[in-house]
Amino acid sequence: MAASFRSLTRAVSRPATRRLQPSPASIALPGVQKRLHSSKHPKGFEAPTTEELDELRERVHEFTRREITEEVAAHTDKSNAFPNEMWPKLGEAGFLGITADEDVGGLGMGYQAHAVVMEEMSRASGSIGLSYAAHSQLCVNQLQLNGSPEQKKKYLPGLIAGTKIGALAMSESGSGSDVVSMRTSAKKVDGGYLLNGSKMWITNGPDADLIVVYAKTEPDKGSKGITAFLVETKADGFSCARKLDKMGMRGSNTGELMFDNVFVPEDNVVGSVNGGVRVLMEGLDLERLVLSAGPLGIMQAALDVALPFSHQRKQFGSPIAHNQLVQGKLADMYTKLQASRAYTYATARQVDEQGVIRTQDCAGAILYAAERATECALDCIQLLGGMGYVEEMPASRLLRE
Repeated sequence: MAASFRSLTRAVSRPATRRLQPSPASIALPGVQKRLHSSKHPKGFEAPTTEELDELRERVHEFTRREITEEVAAHTDKSNAFPNEMWPKLGEAGFLGITADEDVGGLGMGYQAHAVVMEEMSRASGSIGLSYAAHSQLCVNQLQLNGSPEQKKKYLPGLIAGTKIGALAMSESGSGSDVVSMRTSAKKVDGGYLLNGSKMWITNGPDADLIVVYAKTEPDKGSKGITAFLVETKADGFSCARKLDKMGMRGSNTGELMFDNVFVPEDNVVGSVNGGVRVLMEGLDLERLVLSAGPLGIMQAALDVALPFSHQRKQFGSPIAHNQLVQGKLADMYTKLQASRAYTYATARQVDEQGVIRTQDCAGAILYAAERATECALDCIQLLGGMGYVEEMPASRLLRE
C-alpha cells in the first residue's frame, strides 16, 4: 500500500512548472474576506487531477474496509477509547502527512486530498476521523505551515510515521471562541518559558506526545501577547487531569490538560514570540475546511445503512423503499450529501488550484455540512424504524457523532 501511495505521490507532486497565483477576477471581487495562501502547500506541490483524487479515495476506502470495520467502530464508541494501534497503521499507509513535505516523510499533497482522506475515515468511524484530523491537520499541518526547519526535522517524521501522537491546545474552560481571554501563561526564564494554566476539550490530549499550545507571553497586550509553543508531554509539570466522557465522538480521546511550571525551550516557539494569534488564524480556515469533510463521511455512512435496509425491510408484502415517503427521505439525504460535498470540495479546489482561502467558505462549508449531517442521521433512524433505536445498528452512533 505504501508503494502505491509513493507512486501516487510522484504523480501529484511532480515539480511545478508554475506558481500558484490568484486569478485577476478573484482579486477584483469587492467585499469578500479572503487571503492569498499559495505558500500553504508543500514544496513542489501541483494541484491533483480528478483521477488522482479518485485513486486516493479508493486507497483510503480499501484501508478502512480492512482496518476500521463496523466492529472496530462500534467498540471504539462503546469503550470510549481510541484504538492506539491504529496510529502506526495510518502512518504506514501514508495518511498522517498528507500536506507535509516529502523530505520529512509526507505525501506532499493538498487540501482536496486531505478532505478525501478525512471523509473516508469519518465514513468508517467519526471518532477515528476526528482524532485523525486533530493529529494530521491541527498538529502536523500547523507545524508544516509555521514550524522552523529544525522543528520540522525534529518532530514531523515521528508524527507522520504514527509513532508519535499530536494535538493542539487552545480552548480553556472559560475561553472557547473568545481566544484572547485565555489564562494560560508563559513566563520568560533563562533559555525558555514556564507554562502555567489549563486547557479543556483537547482532542488526543490524553494520548499526545506533542501538543501545539497557545499561552499568553504578555497578558497586557491582548491578542498581540499570545505565543504558540511546541510542548512535549513528557516534560515535568505536564499532566492530563481527566479524560472526558462525551455523548458523541466517544472514541476520540479528549481531555483536560494541566501545565504546572512546564519548561519549554526557546527553540520550541512556533512562529514568533507574541505572534501566536497569527499562527492560530492562519491554520483555522484550513482546519475548518478539512474538518468539514467529517460530516460528509457521516452522511455517506447514514446512506450506507438506510438505503439497503429500506430495500430489504418488507411491510405489506413489499420493500418499504417502494413507499413514496421513504423514497423522498432517501432523496433528501442524498441531495444534502451531494450539496455539502460540492461546497467542501469546491472550496478546497480553490485553495489548491488558485491559492485562495476564503474565510467565509471554509466556515460555511463546515456549518452547512454539520447541520445536514445531523438531519441525515435523524432520517436514517426514522427509516430504520425500531431498529434505528437499538445499538445493533450504527444509526444512533452516527447521530451522536
